[in-house]
Amino acid sequence: MSSTIGTLFKVSTYGESHGKAVGAIVDGCPANISLSEADIQPQLTRRRPGQSDMTTPRDEADLVTILSGVENGKTLGTPIGLMVNNRDQRPGDYQEMSNVPRPSHADFTYQMKYGNRAASGGGRSSARETIGRVAAGAIAEKILFERFGTKIISWVSSIGNIDARNMTLENLTREQVDANIIRCPDEGAAAKMIELVASTRDRKDSVGGILTCVAQNIPIGLGEPVFDKFEAKLAQAMLSIPAMKGFEIGSGFSGAGMFGSQHNDPFVQKEGRLGTTTNYSGGVQGGITNGEPVVFRLAFKPPATIGLAQETATFEGDTAVLEAKGRHDPCVVPRAIPIIEAMTALVLMDFVLRQSYRNF
Repeated sequence: MSSTIGTLFKVSTYGESHGKAVGAIVDGCPANISLSEADIQPQLTRRRPGQSDMTTPRDEADLVTILSGVENGKTLGTPIGLMVNNRDQRPGDYQEMSNVPRPSHADFTYQMKYGNRAASGGGRSSARETIGRVAAGAIAEKILFERFGTKIISWVSSIGNIDARNMTLENLTREQVDANIIRCPDEGAAAKMIELVASTRDRKDSVGGILTCVAQNIPIGLGEPVFDKFEAKLAQAMLSIPAMKGFEIGSGFSGAGMFGSQHNDPFVQKEGRLGTTTNYSGGVQGGITNGEPVVFRLAFKPPATIGLAQETATFEGDTAVLEAKGRHDPCVVPRAIPIIEAMTALVLMDFVLRQSYRNF
């Protein structure tokens, strides 16, 4: 099983949903970077469960501990060990489901591939695995901001069939995103989204949605053609996130309905460098960043675990009715925001090191 991402800035995550702890090992972080738990905790707090009645009521503070790689507040250039304890694990909630592969979960595929699986909470396929990603991503994001002024902001742009209006990317802040529990900066759309998620939760169902992400102040030249194009690695990172089903960058699928004369991004002198008047490319051309904001959108499916009774089958093929217990999100999209930002930072940091920005 591959649990590592990155070429020079490598991150390996560990732990199961209802095990003792989850976390990550970060290998390749430059030395002499100021780092403490306080630099990492804010993003973990944004990701944690139990934030509102829009999320799972699992009660976890998700406090991170740095185990290694830092001394006297500075990184040593050695592997950084990060750990978050699981304090509210309840594997007993899943006992009745131990012989029934949950519809649209990884229970069946893990069992067929490995002949074994963590039956409680999905184990490694659980979104709780992303804690290690978020912790590691916070380190990458700190370095990127200090060296290049890089800012990565994601927000909810749709839930179900409710769409937010287009945001002004240049001025959007995380404070604006976090101003409501659904994390949509369009207040009118946010109110409708909250109502939809609440009604979906009350009838024991779930709903999906779309996130938009923009990364600004990106160095020009990141990306390694042909097979390690920037957007290819970004898509791989995003599609590795649980419940993620779609990725598009720049104009995405809408660009397929445009003419080249409409879609091309003409060059112009701006801010002391050559830039583009439009950004249908999403900040990437030929697999290499061009200095414009990297803009992409992600589609998340409805969470597979729902309280509604579903007719399915046991591993032996006998008919069964599954009515899931446990604590689950009716919509994962709002909590996915720090995960998206973390994975973006990890891809950027790895390419920064590969592009010879090594004088730290």
